[in-house]
Order: sequence, then C-alpha cells, then structure tokens
Amino acid sequence: MADTFYYSRDTLVHLTDSAGAIYKIPVLDGFSFSQATNATEVTLNEMATGGVSRRARQMFTDSYAPAEWSFQTYIRPFTSGGGGSAGEHSSAFSHVVEEALWNALAGYGAIGATGAGFSSPDANGADLAFTNSNRPELDTFDLFFEMGSGKASSTVYKIEGCVVNEVSIDFDIDGIATANWSGFGKIITEVDTMTTATIYEGTAAADTNNFIRNRLTDLAVTATTAEDIVGTYTLTLTGGNITISNNMTFLTPETLGIVNQPLGHVTGTRSVTGNFTCYLNTPTSGASSADLFEDIIESTTTITNDFNLVFVIGGTGNTPRVTVTLPTCHLEVPSHSIDDIISLETTFHALPTSVDATDEITMEFVGPAVT
Repeated sequence: MADTFYYSRDTLVHLTDSAGAIYKIPVLDGFSFSQATNATEVTLNEMATGGVSRRARQMFTDSYAPAEWSFQTYIRPFTSGGGGSAGEHSSAFSHVVEEALWNALAGYGAIGATGAGFSSPDANGADLAFTNSNRPELDTFDLFFEMGSGKASSTVYKIEGCVVNEVSIDFDIDGIATANWSGFGKIITEVDTMTTATIYEGTAAADTNNFIRNRLTDLAVTATTAEDIVGTYTLTLTGGNITISNNMTFLTPETLGIVNQPLGHVTGTRSVTGNFTCYLNTPTSGASSADLFEDIIESTTTITNDFNLVFVIGGTGNTPRVTVTLPTCHLEVPSHSIDDIISLETTFHALPTSVDATDEITMEFVGPAVT
C-alpha cells in the first residue's frame, strides 16, 4: 500500500463558535498551526573527584505552551438569501463569510448573543464595533483543520479554545482585499472526523461577486480639533495597512509533577495602528499630501493631533465594500520615500475619545446577494 501524503491545497477549515454554529472558513495558502512545550533543563556543575567530573544534564517538560495559529482569508461581505437551510443564514441581512472571526476579535459573546461584536443585523450592512471589547476575556471558538479533504483517509486536527489575537488588513493595490489572522488556543488534538459546516453561504465557487478589489479603495482624511491643523486633505492611496491587536496572554498553571496545560486567556491593551502611502503632490485646489506633511511638522504646539480617517475598501458607493472609520487618530510626521515618483508614508494610531472608551474603530461590511 502506498504512503498517503497530505497537501495544503486539500485542506478544509471549519470554525465552531461558542453558540455551536459551524462556519466554513476558506483560507489561503500559507496557513500554520503549532504547539510547543516549556521545559526545564537541570545540569551538574561540580569539581573533579579522582580526576572525574560529571557533566550530565536532565530535561523536564513543565507545560504546554498555548497553541498558535495563523492564516489569511479574503474579506467577503454579502447579503444572505435568508433561507435558513443548506448553509444559508436565517434572515436576508448583511453578513461576512469570515464573520465569526471578526466577531471574536471585538466581542465576548457569539453572534446574536449578548456581548457580540456585531450589532443588530439588518439589510444595509453588517456593523462591527468594539463596544463589548473592554473585557478580560473575549469570545472563544474551536478550529478544525482537515488534511486531505476528499481522500479515503483524512487527518483532522482540532484547536480547542481559540481566540483572535490580531488581524492585519493590507492594501495591495493590485490585489484582492485580505485579512491576516493570528491567535492562540489551548491545545491541539487529533480527532476522528471533521465537523459538518452549518453555515457556508457565500463560499461557493460561483460566488465571485463578493470579492473586494483594493484598487478601488479611497481614503478621506479630515483634521478635527488640532490647534494648528484644520482641514480636509485630498489623498490618493498607493498602499497601506490597518492592524487591530488584542495583545492577549495565555495563562498556564505551574504544578509540579505533571505536564500543565494552558488554562485560558486574558486580554491586554487594545491597539489599532497602521499606515498609508500616497504620492507627494500639490493639486491645483484643496489640501494635498504636501500640505499634510507641512501642517503636521509645523504643529509644534499640538502634543496629540486629531484626525478622522475613513477607509472605504472597495470604493465609496460600490458593492462589495468595507468602510473602516477611525474617528480620533494621532498621525506621526510622514516620511518621504525617494523613488522615481516621491511618495509619503504616514503612520497613524487610532485612539479612543477617553481612556475607558471603545470607539477607536468601527467597520461596516456591505455586500451583494450571492447565488
């Protein structure tokens, strides 16, 4: 009998959320998951006896480190058919193929439950806010990776008690909108069978109208209350990034005599950062990227500047699209990149309106009906 080999191309990923819904998560090539051990090394360090000095060592496994996982997905909003069966959602509202991940990033409850990241659904757009993210723990889920899907003998790995630690959105000007996900879990185990997805609407091969083209993305930059900076800047993006991080830590007990397993997670400082690049220009009218650089570097009396950034990934008025609103951003002084055409790169930090607020960022996903 020939050996069975498993290829990343044949892998399926399912997610079971804390309410029991099972989502199909289409991932891109380059996914990974692993789990390491924490060990203690004991060595001897002694002088010679009769010309002999012992030089041995011993190793002890103390605990398992938390499992780590990462993968990339396309950002795929859509309007549900509302059938409530055959993988469809039960109402004809706006949804996202990977919505369980977005929800776990921003809330402490499953979609539709108390503490969810998504607010009450409707047909106008799926709204994600971080109102429920000021918690020591966020929503958890289980991930299942089926290696060799469709083969006579597949291998299925389960990562239990997963959390989303970070997501990064990159603006590849010639690409499709993607999100890079990473997080932790309690432990990786091999299970007998793959879970059967109950929600997989918008993932069929024929569902190609819910992919977002980055080239259509636009950005509105408006200065709000800074003393020396007032106005709206006309910028055309050439690239950029938005990164949202929960800065989580996993806790593991340290009992002697056993191999301890990770207990659970606690959240750290919520961080929303990023950057955007544009050409250095001076249009005939309106404030330009050159004006933005000048205004920031000359604003010597403003300790924390205040800008409202609105990224419309996919383009204003287009479907599908994602609108990312960062109402209170501190911008660093833009840096020049000297190339054939000189450009500026500006780093931003999205801040809440107060230290206990959760309004650094909101997102609205709007998509078409899928087959």
